[in-house]
Amino acid sequence: MSNRIKNTQFIKSEAQRLGFLSCGISKAGFLEEEAPRLENYLNQNFNGQMQYMENHFDKRLDPTLLVDDAKSVVSLLLNYYPQETQIEDAYKISKYAYGQDYHYIIKDKLKELLHSIQTEIGEVSGRAFVDSAPVLDKAWAAKSGLGWIGKNSNLITQKVGSFYFIAELIIDLELDYDHAVTDHCGTCTACIDACPTEAIVAPYVVDGSKCISYFTIELKEAIPTEMKNKWDDWIFGCDVCQDVCPWNRFSKSHNEPLFNPHPELLSFSKKDWQEITEETFQKVFKNSAVKRTKLQGLTRNILFLK
Repeated sequence: MSNRIKNTQFIKSEAQRLGFLSCGISKAGFLEEEAPRLENYLNQNFNGQMQYMENHFDKRLDPTLLVDDAKSVVSLLLNYYPQETQIEDAYKISKYAYGQDYHYIIKDKLKELLHSIQTEIGEVSGRAFVDSAPVLDKAWAAKSGLGWIGKNSNLITQKVGSFYFIAELIIDLELDYDHAVTDHCGTCTACIDACPTEAIVAPYVVDGSKCISYFTIELKEAIPTEMKNKWDDWIFGCDVCQDVCPWNRFSKSHNEPLFNPHPELLSFSKKDWQEITEETFQKVFKNSAVKRTKLQGLTRNILFLK
């Protein structure tokens, strides 16, 4: 067995040991197909006020500009599908934010994976990425055979749907590369039909500036009045296009204790949300991604729904 195959098998078995759902590997290089798509997305202002998406255009498309002598992009999926969800009569937050902030949890796992690679294989340099740099996560995961990019622009897999985080390790080691899988959206338009703000403007094209996640998390100023009564009770993120996706019938709950929500979160009623104090906010969302909006942002979103 060649070293390349042996090293690839080692990395995939380590990823499994660390609790990742799956691991796929691609040759690092310029993402030719993504370049016109990204350009088009930005030209149509689908990024709204997410100015950061316009920065580092070249780096977004070419990981060799991010990591010296990059040879391989190791893509990893980590499941966050919860065992229990919020009660019916509640303002809703996206399932990915139920537990502790995924950035830190995944970063720790990636550091451990890189350390294992260096211990087992030798001098390997690289960087870990979790939403933290200009890397096109979904494009790399799809190229590495971990799923296909669906009509809602999420990465979807036949086995487990789409409720998972995507992260990468970009390293200067040649490996055995995976291949993309076929698209299995077929004629289904469930996500397009269900989107409360009609943000999926065409199959596979999402106008980020119309997305509930954008309004509730990214937008720092007043919410446009035309969005009134279109939010379906979401106050942080939105899962509608994933909840209606037929492939998410196969979602299984995660086994990462740090993703478990504070018990109070699941039982919060609308009244509890409306009366939430700074003290309760800090307790329930202690290390959560919800802290991004601060209590002030969350309150703004709740008031907009009233």
